[in-house]
Amino acid sequence: MTTPTPPASFPDVEAMIVDVLKDDSRLSGAAVAVQAPSGFDGTTAAVFVNRRGGAWVGELHVDHPVIELEVYGPTKQAAHVLANDARQALLSMANNRYGTNLVTDVEEQDGPRWLPDYLYSAANRYVTLMKVSVDVY
Repeated sequence: MTTPTPPASFPDVEAMIVDVLKDDSRLSGAAVAVQAPSGFDGTTAAVFVNRRGGAWVGELHVDHPVIELEVYGPTKQAAHVLANDARQALLSMANNRYGTNLVTDVEEQDGPRWLPDYLYSAANRYVTLMKVSVDVY
């Protein structure tokens, strides 16, 4: 059996997840983006979405990106609540279509994990890793 050739490009999973999180009312008070806005100091509510790896599974025609959610809040407790809200929103993407992209599964890999931030010394940060399965064809 030969493995099908991967597509020339994959869906922009980061942008898709940012859109889903922005539409979730539980996250309405947080900045949701792929990178911190200018002036961000780690002490306000924010969720940053980044692809941290993943793999093409040729037989299934699926992209398996590993998504990192970096979640900040004004307090450790607020950051924890927001991290769980973001986690639930991402988990709810399974078995749903977003534009032409079908998310077939979302699997938690790690988190939410309290993780001090080396960039923002006053930050309250939790990090979660999720594997998202997206049909490519």
